[in-house]
Amino acid sequence: MRKPVTSATVMPAASGEMQLVGRALAREVGAFRTIIKMHNQRLYRIARSVVRNDSEAEDIVQEAYVRAFAQLGDFRGESSLATWLSRIVINEALGRLRKRRRTVTMPQSLQAEIIKFPLSDDPERTMAQRQILELVERATDRLPDVYRTVFVARVIEGLSIDETAALLDVRPETVKTRLHRARALVRKALADQT
Repeated sequence: MRKPVTSATVMPAASGEMQLVGRALAREVGAFRTIIKMHNQRLYRIARSVVRNDSEAEDIVQEAYVRAFAQLGDFRGESSLATWLSRIVINEALGRLRKRRRTVTMPQSLQAEIIKFPLSDDPERTMAQRQILELVERATDRLPDVYRTVFVARVIEGLSIDETAALLDVRPETVKTRLHRARALVRKALADQT
């Protein structure tokens, strides 16, 4: 029997998170800064995984924050704030993709660092890590949209299957299938590049 994604299968917001939202609703500037600092990197990576363009991903995140803060009163804490914000970013990014496909196709020449390796004192190791990063980024960028978004959410962001399912509004089984296919495509792309 399939288990539907419900608020019980997705991690609800912690009480500290709800307090932070309350402070933001009270227009406390520090609360807005804290929310942005906590979630900015994750939201950027999610947007970047969808649109594959650095500057457009930054615009999407900014627009998502504007929308989120305008609708913050609607946040009920049934999921974590990170999941709620991520859903807004995905909706914004997908909306831009639809609009872009209706107008003009943009070149995808810009590359972003999705995974950050810790700094190393060994220059050879640092160079090897950067080369691995570039290979993984290229392979990830070539994934079809449905697989790339799941891959980034699960592998890069470390979301659970249920969180990813809720974020993308699909069943957990769909997440598992797409992740399996995404990993196979990344492995094949990496094997072809070496």
